[in-house]
Amino acid sequence: MRKIYAFDFDGTITTRDTMFLFLRGLSGMRKVVYALISEAPFIIMMKLGMYSRHNAKERLLRRFIAGRNILDIDAFCNTLAVRHKDIIRGTAVAEIEKAKAEGAEVVVVTASVENWVKPFLPGITVIGTKLETTPGGIVTGRLSTRNCCGSEKVKRLLELYPDRESYYLAAYGDSSGDRELLEFADEPHYKVF
Repeated sequence: MRKIYAFDFDGTITTRDTMFLFLRGLSGMRKVVYALISEAPFIIMMKLGMYSRHNAKERLLRRFIAGRNILDIDAFCNTLAVRHKDIIRGTAVAEIEKAKAEGAEVVVVTASVENWVKPFLPGITVIGTKLETTPGGIVTGRLSTRNCCGSEKVKRLLELYPDRESYYLAAYGDSSGDRELLEFADEPHYKVF
C-alpha cells in the first residue's frame, strides 16, 4: 500500500515560527513591532475566536509585502533559508530521509506561506498558504487560498491525494492547528521531535 508522510512545518520541522523570521528579515524588527502593536486588536480577537486566522494573517502580511514583486519575495525567501538553515530540526530531517528511503511520499502541510517554506526543503512537496499575485507578478497582499490550518490541512491534502483508502497516512504535528490532520492519519505523531 502507498504510504504518505505529512509533516507540519513551524514547530515540527523547525525550532521556531517562520512568519516572524520572514517579516523581520524582510523589513526589520522595528517595523514588525510597530505592525504587531497596530494589529493587536485583531490578533487578540483571533486568539479569542472572534476573528479568523486567515484575515489576521492577511492583514499582517499585507503591511509587509503588498506591492512587491513575487520574484523579489522568492529571492529573499531563498536567502532566508540559507541564512537560517539552523532552525531545521535534525531529528525531523532524519525522519523525512527515513520515510523517503522506505519509498514513502513526503509532503509538508503548513499554515505558513509556501514561498518561504519551499527553499528550506528542496525537492519536497509543500502544501501551504499561497500569496495572491497580479498577472504581472505583483503581490496584492491578499491570500489566494484559505489559511492552511486545522481542517484546511485535511482538505488540501485530499486535493493532492484524493483516494484516501488507497494510502496509509503518517502525520506529524505540534499544535492545535494540526489536530484535524493528526486525527485523519492512520499514524499520528504529536510533538515527537
